[in-house]
Amino acid sequence: MNDEKTIQIYVNLDKNRFPEKIEWEASDAGFGGRQDTNSFLLSVWDNEKQSALALNLWNEKMLVEDMNMHFFQTLHAMAESYRTATGNIALAQSIQDFAQKFGELAEAEAEKQKNKNE
Repeated sequence: MNDEKTIQIYVNLDKNRFPEKIEWEASDAGFGGRQDTNSFLLSVWDNEKQSALALNLWNEKMLVEDMNMHFFQTLHAMAESYRTATGNIALAQSIQDFAQKFGELAEAEAEKQKNKNE
């Protein structure tokens, strides 16, 4: 029995090869068709080369506040994935602590920018 699933990413580039439109779909996502997104982060482990390949894309519609939240939530998800994969609660908590600090710093920076623009 083949239980293969697919995830596809579609990227339209502008004349400067910067992402203009990013869409994704997954065979078992629970919805049909492509979904728009403004940011996409993917990390793949190459076991042979013992290195990670990162594909990080965003378009001009991605707001700094949204990017901050995207990273904040991704860091929390990474901590949980790390804990589940390794059972190392202490290191997973360190990632969670960093994510929390990141969120606080991002919020402070946003407040500083808001006050600067008023």
